[in-house]
Amino acid sequence: MTAAAPDAEPDLLALDQQVCFALAVAARSVIGLYRPVLEPLGLTHPQYLVMLALWQHRRLTVKELGALLQLDSGTLSPLLKRLVSTGLVTKTRDGRDERVVVVELTEAGAGLREQALEVPRTVMARLGMDVGDLVALRDSLSAVIAAALAAGPPPQD
Repeated sequence: MTAAAPDAEPDLLALDQQVCFALAVAARSVIGLYRPVLEPLGLTHPQYLVMLALWQHRRLTVKELGALLQLDSGTLSPLLKRLVSTGLVTKTRDGRDERVVVVELTEAGAGLREQALEVPRTVMARLGMDVGDLVALRDSLSAVIAAALAAGPPPQD
């Protein structure tokens, strides 16, 4: 690889210049760090995200959960099915509106929270980053997410 002249324009199509590439590799790498940490809890990373939302809110409709996690029902349904089968959550129809499905923690699901308290600390240690670094990174990524959502889908021809 040859070094570019200091005042040369960057190659906008170079792989290492792509934000999308950096985000994709970072996401895969960080999620990969979670896998062995979550395994003893019997959770995958997407299931962990569902549990985080439920530990925070205890009871959510499927629609609310999908909005929080920014997941469509086709992605969320199999996650919930697996969590129901492992006894961590229940899914029931709302008594006032049969169209609404409510997801709630079971006693076992609520109890799993205590074991999960070590997950963030363990991942942070494996990353070798402190809380301040991760807060700054999260804030930057939140700004990227907000900008991407504000940009909306590309115009249709």
